[in-house]
Amino acid sequence: MNTRRSQLSRAISLAMTSGLLLSTHSYAQQDTTTEQTDDEQSFEQIVVTSQKRVQSISDVPVAVSVLRGSQIESAFANNVENLQTLVPSVSFRKGTTTRNSALTVRGIGTISFSIAAEPSVATVVDGVVLGRSGQAFADLYDVDRIEVLRGPQGTLFGKNASAGAVNITTKDPTYDVSGSLSTEFYQDNEYRLKGTISGGLTDNLAASLTVFQGKFDGYIKNVYNNEMVNGYDREGARAVFLYEPADDMEVKFIAEFYNADDDCCADLELLPSGRNTDSKAAPNSDGIVDGVADLDLEQRQIDHDFESRTIDKHSAFSVQVDKTIGDYTFTSITAQRSWDNTEYREGDFTSTAGDSSEPVFDAQFLLHDVGPQQWSQFSQEFRMASNLDGPFNYLAGLFYWNMDSQRSFTREASCQNNAGQLDTALAYYAENNLTGDDLTAALSDLDSYASALGVTCNANDIVSATAYMSSEFNNWAVYGDGTYDIDDDLRLIFGLRYTNDEVSYTHRRVNNDEYGRTGVGVRPATLDTDSQGSTDESNVSGRLGIQYDIASGQMVYATYSQGYKGPGFNVYYNFDPDVDGDPIGAEESDAYEIGYKYASRDILFNLALFRTDIEGFQANNFDCSDGTCITRLTNAGDVTTQGVEVDFMWNATDNLTFIGGVAYTKAEIEKFNCPLEVDPASCTDRSGLDVPFSPDLKYSMSAEYVLETSHGFNVYFNGSYVYTDEQYSDLPDSVGEFNPASLLPDYSLVNASVGLSFNEDAFRVSVIAKNLLDESYVTTYSGDNFRYQVPRDADRYFGVAFKAQF
Repeated sequence: MNTRRSQLSRAISLAMTSGLLLSTHSYAQQDTTTEQTDDEQSFEQIVVTSQKRVQSISDVPVAVSVLRGSQIESAFANNVENLQTLVPSVSFRKGTTTRNSALTVRGIGTISFSIAAEPSVATVVDGVVLGRSGQAFADLYDVDRIEVLRGPQGTLFGKNASAGAVNITTKDPTYDVSGSLSTEFYQDNEYRLKGTISGGLTDNLAASLTVFQGKFDGYIKNVYNNEMVNGYDREGARAVFLYEPADDMEVKFIAEFYNADDDCCADLELLPSGRNTDSKAAPNSDGIVDGVADLDLEQRQIDHDFESRTIDKHSAFSVQVDKTIGDYTFTSITAQRSWDNTEYREGDFTSTAGDSSEPVFDAQFLLHDVGPQQWSQFSQEFRMASNLDGPFNYLAGLFYWNMDSQRSFTREASCQNNAGQLDTALAYYAENNLTGDDLTAALSDLDSYASALGVTCNANDIVSATAYMSSEFNNWAVYGDGTYDIDDDLRLIFGLRYTNDEVSYTHRRVNNDEYGRTGVGVRPATLDTDSQGSTDESNVSGRLGIQYDIASGQMVYATYSQGYKGPGFNVYYNFDPDVDGDPIGAEESDAYEIGYKYASRDILFNLALFRTDIEGFQANNFDCSDGTCITRLTNAGDVTTQGVEVDFMWNATDNLTFIGGVAYTKAEIEKFNCPLEVDPASCTDRSGLDVPFSPDLKYSMSAEYVLETSHGFNVYFNGSYVYTDEQYSDLPDSVGEFNPASLLPDYSLVNASVGLSFNEDAFRVSVIAKNLLDESYVTTYSGDNFRYQVPRDADRYFGVAFKAQF
């Protein structure tokens, strides 16, 4: 079959085994059966497909970091969240569920609870754009490479990618029979198992199957029931079929199933909440002192009587056809994906809430949430690419994408009567259920009427409401990107995209209480909603640049790109038609980038200077007008992100490799749009203030040393250091001040591993140390002046891994 492989197939296979940030040893081991020359091991030979073409990394005029599967495995980075430690330009906002988590690139991303909003950073898996980044926040168990592209990518990808794109590619099957079995065991009863088998079924059909299972008891103790939480129970399987009926045609079918039941992610009380001061889980903190938050970074306990939990079920099917037609390659990708996500959330964060017969807020209130959601998406993309011969080369595509989602969200909470809401509710109930003298009597003495009904509206009196929501996105686009060689060293870069977005929603919230009473976070029956809306918008965006080859392996480039993210609505549980019913305008950006790239046998160096101006930045503003603070997605204003990025790789010796990166980013507010519920006169200028989740400085360094012995085994030493600067987790308030609680301290991470490899790496055993210096840190401030997300890697822990392959 190998003799029948077309040039296209060989090129794709080469791209699938490449990466900007792969270790030298891993690169040299791409084919253990064939002796490679020095030129074949040279960094100049590394290729990427970030522009949907097979190109040398030193020829690509795009800021891109590529992580090969072997590098991800050697770092024991098991999920997309770990990208922020491997790529300095990426940050991660961890929510209480996968649907509320988000990636940011160069300080820009969309953090929203709305089901009718898109992410700024596109996540693409095997050519399929995901509707929500949380669909990819699962386990990385069959990855060939991950490409992180910074800045607008609309002329290269089917879906809008206004801030960047994370492009994940899984492994292709091989015709030679091969397989592997790997296990990892860590402290606190965490284990991971993965098995893969691949091989040819016929001369022109190959297949692979990968299965995965992982389980973890958790690292946070719930003192309420003495159980551990923030663990997981996950399993998945991926099957890939590669069919090559002719030398110029390839068909790939991928099916994936993934289930997760995570008792995650409980918010920890790192600042005093005042809600249960006698609890064993009360923090060791003085609170906010002189404008500085005294975070109890060692806190690993909660006291919750309701378990925060996320249940995810994924299924995915895609068919990709690549066909060579003369001097062009035609590609079709058809995909269907579904995602069921159910959120259980502890909202009062105590075990004593709702027990008291006193009214709130003299007594602690109860608040528990349950929110199942179903996502379904279909996409179709057609592309035609030229063959890179001649002065003019281009890529043209047609893209269609549809996503439909339904969500219900039920909140149970203590009845609230701190502002006389009970009288209003009972009057409304009486007017709808009584007539004549009964109605007159009830309205004349509501206290007696409440007593007759046995209604107290105290903390132990639980009311509820349910919101039923849906949204639908329809997106289609025509895009193209190309280059024109002015001479042998100078070329023009250009691209153009037309996008049409249609977004619609429905929202109906029903108060479930017999009397329609108000609760904490539960609106009365008088504010029940039944609303729907839609909007559509079109956009033309482009890219223009120039690229100059200085010498062999060296080039400089300068580009101007326009970014676009479509409109949306702020559709969530406490949706207010008067405030949230208007559409949120599109987010548009102008991005400027200057870059330099150098590649030789032993050194790879990339430098990028960038600036992006964004209008209509879609972000959350706080609203506390209803007694409980909530966030509303709005066009918060205009922002700018600018800075410099460096990636490098150095073969210091044949056995020692250094890999590193630095990102200095200033993501700042240029103009702030005052929230609708705030008096504009009270809003101050906040130019120059930071955008959330945009640390000014992040850098990383890793090293691998291979000690070759004459005793039948080799020793692999791996170490990495990652630094993340302090960053804010929220926008400033309406008077231009940051909440001190939202400042996340800077932190450093040191990870290391030592592995013994036997029989030309057919078997390897490794000892793993995570967070070797035991430096605690937080990734997210969740609100209420005390709630935070503390990740597993904020503690030092150890593990051991075994891998066998044939």
